[in-house]
Amino acid sequence: MDRDYYLKLAAAGLKMPIGTHLVLQEHADHAAIVKDGGRLGRIVEEAARRFHIPLALPLMDLKLEKEALLLARGVHPAEVEGYHFQEPPGEAGSIPLTANMEAVCGAIRHIATQTDLLPVGMGIGPFSLMTKLISDPITPVFLAGTGASAEEEPEVQLIEQLLELAGRTIQTYVAAQIQAGAKAIILCEPAANKVFFSPNQLAGSYDVFDRYVMRWNLDLRQQLRAGNVDLIFHDCGELLDGMVERFATLDPAIISLGSSRRLWEDAKLLPKTTVLYGNLPTKQFYSDELCSVARVRQLSDDLTRRMHAVGHPFILGSECDVLSVPGSERTIKAKVEEFLKDG
Repeated sequence: MDRDYYLKLAAAGLKMPIGTHLVLQEHADHAAIVKDGGRLGRIVEEAARRFHIPLALPLMDLKLEKEALLLARGVHPAEVEGYHFQEPPGEAGSIPLTANMEAVCGAIRHIATQTDLLPVGMGIGPFSLMTKLISDPITPVFLAGTGASAEEEPEVQLIEQLLELAGRTIQTYVAAQIQAGAKAIILCEPAANKVFFSPNQLAGSYDVFDRYVMRWNLDLRQQLRAGNVDLIFHDCGELLDGMVERFATLDPAIISLGSSRRLWEDAKLLPKTTVLYGNLPTKQFYSDELCSVARVRQLSDDLTRRMHAVGHPFILGSECDVLSVPGSERTIKAKVEEFLKDG
């Protein structure tokens, strides 16, 4: 899409939850729906219509790539969730899409061919996927930050080979979503934060962050650019300003940051061609004690006012996807409805 498309949405005051999970969970057979592209597409469409947004936002399911990667290497489905590599995986073969991935592509195809909505895809970032493939990613990342090489440290060799494997898996899935008709991809890199990278090390050099996060995301950015697909970059982790500055070099159409960030201050770190999105504390919406309806109204009005004051393109929305929590569905939906209201 032309970049003006997103800038015009921001100028018009669009408010946008990532709320497809809320709609999906209203259906008793939701586990079957996520394997059926046509039905999943209709759920994505229903969510967009309900929340009055022109983007058809998919489920933020960041487990799909790990499942595909491990199944392709012969890991039993029952072991996928808790599986961690103990040694370098070696050369990877092809990585077929899983049934859930095929359904996501089917949903994108439905949006692209049967609606007037903007079809949006979803994917996890390479670094974040790597952290799911090893029991302790923090130690080897720190060792690499001290200058240790893969030849010197087996742990560093492991994460570097896993990054290669993660990157290939994500590129395969992104390519399939583009072929299905996606016009934008939400790329989620929540592990690229100051828990996994030492702030003290980064104060001296961002070399390890650039090698382990930016290199791979820049490759994906080029893949999207070649397919004429826009990047929506998401990182809800605890970030340093230097990380946000580097994410800006990806030139995303929209950047989504967690509620720990002050977006009106981050505005100075980003070009005005990138829309800032978020970042209400939607992870707390299930609890009135953590975040009441009145608090949602206050935060919405305050964030909107501050962003208007700094003059940066802005869309009010969720810090992450808004998950349906059993027993708290009405509470969560009431808060989504509150921030969608005019202040």
